[in-house]
Amino acid sequence: MKSSGWVCLIALAAATSLGVAAPATYEIDPSHTFPSFEADHMGISVWRGKLNKSSGTIVLDKDTGTGTVDLVVDLASIDFGHDALNQWAIGPDFFDTAKYPKAYYKGKLEGFKPGATPKVTGELTLHGVTKPVALKVNSFKCIEHPMLKRDYCGADALASFKRDEFGLTAGKDYHFNMDVLLRIQVEAVKAADDAKTT
Repeated sequence: MKSSGWVCLIALAAATSLGVAAPATYEIDPSHTFPSFEADHMGISVWRGKLNKSSGTIVLDKDTGTGTVDLVVDLASIDFGHDALNQWAIGPDFFDTAKYPKAYYKGKLEGFKPGATPKVTGELTLHGVTKPVALKVNSFKCIEHPMLKRDYCGADALASFKRDEFGLTAGKDYHFNMDVLLRIQVEAVKAADDAKTT
């Protein structure tokens, strides 16, 4: 065997002996994950709302602080705290949930370990349009879930985008500001299969 082959074998043996953890899958907890948003109303006030139903997975490699996120949001679950506005928002003049029922966010994680700066770069698909949207992570922490006894991670993140770039132009003719501030509070628990093997 060539010397390079021996080097590879030694490196593999060393990694195994150190117990290097494989990337783990975390299932997003829908009862503790609520994307919310802020949007302009005619330049005189800010309307706020949230989306009550979301799901997805996060794959996290704690050794490297990297991974992926795959989030699905049910747009029909929009909640402004105003029933008439909720019904308008899911209708054809805005989200048009009959045609576009879900929003999707797929991203890559970097810096998700102690001492690093967490960052998420990815793409948002909304109203049939996909565009890059980066998330700023304000906080990130993992603990053992007190009842499930599995690793449990949570984060607070935010992003901004222009809704007219996704075809959501309602109010633009009335000089509404198209900027939307998106906030995501997310919690996720390590999948049962991964919890058994790590």
